[in-house]
Amino acid sequence: MAELMDPHRMRSGWFGVAATAAATFTVVTSEMLPVGLLTPVGAALAVSEGVAGLTLTVTGLVAAVSAPLLTPVLGRLDRRLALVALVLLLAVGNLASAWAPGFGVLVVARALVGVGMGGVWAIAAGLGARLVPGRPAATAVIFSGIAVASVLGVPLGTYLGELAGWRAAFAVAGGLAVVVALALAVLLPRLPGEPGPRLGGVLRLAAERRVATGLAVVALLVTGHFAAYTYVRPVLEQVSGVSPALLGTLLLGYGLAGVVGNFVAGWAVARSPRWTLVVLGGVLAGTVLLIPLLGAAAVGLLLVWGLAYGGVSVSTQTWLLASVPRAREAGSALFVGVFNAAIAAGALAGGRIADALGVTAVLWLGGALAIAAAVVAGLGRAPESGVLR
Repeated sequence: MAELMDPHRMRSGWFGVAATAAATFTVVTSEMLPVGLLTPVGAALAVSEGVAGLTLTVTGLVAAVSAPLLTPVLGRLDRRLALVALVLLLAVGNLASAWAPGFGVLVVARALVGVGMGGVWAIAAGLGARLVPGRPAATAVIFSGIAVASVLGVPLGTYLGELAGWRAAFAVAGGLAVVVALALAVLLPRLPGEPGPRLGGVLRLAAERRVATGLAVVALLVTGHFAAYTYVRPVLEQVSGVSPALLGTLLLGYGLAGVVGNFVAGWAVARSPRWTLVVLGGVLAGTVLLIPLLGAAAVGLLLVWGLAYGGVSVSTQTWLLASVPRAREAGSALFVGVFNAAIAAGALAGGRIADALGVTAVLWLGGALAIAAAVVAGLGRAPESGVLR
């Protein structure tokens, strides 16, 4: 125990936690970038907003497949080396996106982002306890990189896109990934791999009732959110009459509200995973369903939307990790797979519905799926506590 509490090791461990949180922030920000850039990307590459949404879909699909595959493949490989390589792959994908002369090249580049994202997210979730033993806050900080990026990635990309163009936004994300890879190489200690279950064992975890309920809630909430939120820019412009100049400010407000929601939900989920997600699902449903009814007056609801969705990542991931305390890397891989498949499904469904029925229809879909998530969370098997040890 004395060794675990050594001040120098503790301080070094927290530096490693900060670098890992920066990595999770970078991968999720890279994934979210297209949401605020759909209109200019579509215009520049001569595709509709619905087709441009495939840049988000392909990233989610590739991340969903790569996360559970990479976990057993990496085996005993040093996790520091794995993280550095995956973040550098992310940098390549972002820089290729910035250069892309056509939509096909952009899709391939976004697939590289998906591989990097799936691997980093699956590995990072279990590192807090290894870097700073006995400090649950270390895991919470790593989770916060994911949650903060989920709500701030879109406004940051939108601002950069408005200031310097969508290609510059992708280029900046690529540069950030290079910096983070260097930080990981310097600040992380050697982290030998800890062999977990093979792929079949990872997939069998999904049959455990608490895990199955948690994955169902993730699928419903995230699919519904991204069906609606992927097209938030055209919704705000066409339904609420928001000008492009005001859009970035509104999305920044959404992001800041989401940061608050992340930490509020992190406190709540430790006490009751079930009721935290029932409330989040209900608030998300009410917010999304009211936006098309209130028109211009609905812009304030964007803050409530951000507050509620900001708590989804930390709440659902805590549910999954509390359900499989002895197989957290495998549980995290399942979570990443379902989460990103849901992002892809939401963006794809939203695109088809937006092109066929108009952007208002995606809000009805998002609200209906959020209601379903609240029902599943309320009736399904849940962990008694969200405290991670």
